[in-house]
Amino acid sequence: MALKIIFMGTPEFAVPILESIYNSKHKLIGVYTQPPKKKFRGQKIQSSPIQQLAEKLKIPVRCPNNLDQEEEFKYIKDLNPNIVIVVAYGKIIPEKLLNLSNISFINIHASILPKFRGAAPIQRAIMNMDKETGITIMKIEKELDSGPIMSSKKIKITKECNFETLSLKLSGLASKTIIESLDLIERKKDKFIPQNNSEATYAKKINKSESKIIWNSKASNVIAKINALHPNPGSWFRFNGLRIKVLKAKEIKKSGKPGEILDEKITIACADNAIQILELKKEGKKSMNAIDFLKGNKLKIGHILNDE
Repeated sequence: MALKIIFMGTPEFAVPILESIYNSKHKLIGVYTQPPKKKFRGQKIQSSPIQQLAEKLKIPVRCPNNLDQEEEFKYIKDLNPNIVIVVAYGKIIPEKLLNLSNISFINIHASILPKFRGAAPIQRAIMNMDKETGITIMKIEKELDSGPIMSSKKIKITKECNFETLSLKLSGLASKTIIESLDLIERKKDKFIPQNNSEATYAKKINKSESKIIWNSKASNVIAKINALHPNPGSWFRFNGLRIKVLKAKEIKKSGKPGEILDEKITIACADNAIQILELKKEGKKSMNAIDFLKGNKLKIGHILNDE
């Protein structure tokens, strides 16, 4: 018998997963997402990607500021789902809901747990220069990302991966894996294995202060940061008083003082080796490649970039 499902999610990452469940034999009876908010300063209030999709698919959608309200508890209890699936929802599930004996709360997490529990597993895997990552399907318990695991699938992280491209790959993987898992649950063939808490590591939320490029770092670490924070918040440095966001770069075997401009191809020295910037974005401007940037900006070879 098809399962009755409530879906909780917010960002673009969750969209293919919601679509996959909608197109399966299982029944989506409701969606929860974060309330609409201003995406950028001065813009109109914008609903989340999940709210937009739910409304398009004509699935009832709710956007409470707080799940820990009697109204929401009653609403979920009255819907009587078999499963609540949570994907990057952005809110803690209250213990009162988790204690409902007839509902299973399942989370899709973008790492191979118990590694990188927490808010930013994709970014931290790239910044850590890991060779692989994946997704984990697990039961939600009170402690963050600590519940028993039903399924995990791995994929490789290539040098070309950034947050945007790796998110797409992981989301696609999750959209297939969740259907396999739901079918097993429906047939009562699901099995959950406890995590080894002694092996747990944590992927703390990205702080905007981390986005500044530190030239006194290894070139490989600078590249990893650029990729991990692309497209948002992005990695940046200052040039002629302007903040320059680096969208794409590669490591070059050249040396100099950290932050030193080494040539007219926007090659900048790091603690070891250097990075060559291929694509960048000036503050308040559109993105451009290095050639176009150099047409309007003269580089002084030997100049050392700092907090100018």
